[in-house]
Amino acid sequence: MKSVFINTKGITDVTSNFCPGCTHGIANRLIMETLDEMGKLGETIGAASIGCSVQIHKFMNIDMCESAHGRAPAVASGIKRVHPDKVVFTYQGDGDLASIGMGEIVHAAARGEKFCTFFINNCIYGMTGGQMAPTTLLGQRSTTSQEGRTKEQAGSPIKMSELLATLEGAVYVERVALDTPAHIRQAKKAIRRAFEVQEKKLGFAFVELLSTCPTNWGLTPADAMKWVATNMMPYYPLGIYKKPEEIQ
Repeated sequence: MKSVFINTKGITDVTSNFCPGCTHGIANRLIMETLDEMGKLGETIGAASIGCSVQIHKFMNIDMCESAHGRAPAVASGIKRVHPDKVVFTYQGDGDLASIGMGEIVHAAARGEKFCTFFINNCIYGMTGGQMAPTTLLGQRSTTSQEGRTKEQAGSPIKMSELLATLEGAVYVERVALDTPAHIRQAKKAIRRAFEVQEKKLGFAFVELLSTCPTNWGLTPADAMKWVATNMMPYYPLGIYKKPEEIQ
């Protein structure tokens, strides 16, 4: 009997416990599927952050290391310098990377550390109760911005891809989304480019993935997908912000 679909060896058989409609699972699969296709599963070490990503070690069939809140880039820097032949990446949410971990990611990028970072941006703190994050949009409600974020009180949301692209050590920066099949295919290409940048030892690679959080947004999974396009993309435009000539 011919198989229609075969799961990647990079994903374990553990049942996911992400909320219905959450696109963390899609991101997990894309990363592992890419590593599987590149034949790198046995050569990869991932550094997970605090947040919804704290559990990804259960789903990713590779060596994983847990990091303190925001410190995944520091952990990954140490791993990559001790094991320069390994494929190393961090997997971080916006509350982790753009808040307590802002100093870590900026300096890792500035140093040109030769690992990849996959940044899951869903505009809110997911695991801890839906608080306002550095990426929460103006007017967006959260448990700590009941009437919506205001520029006067919290400033404007931080655009991490644009910020990191200004640093010389960050050689590849792209923002993608996980809301449609077409965008998901584009996201996989971006993940592949990031790993190729590392394989060629060119410098720091950063992929931002616009993601959903139906639970804390108070939306159905279907409406959350639409919210990504109608609310997030106008402020966080998709595209390649920086790419070395060696990478297609």
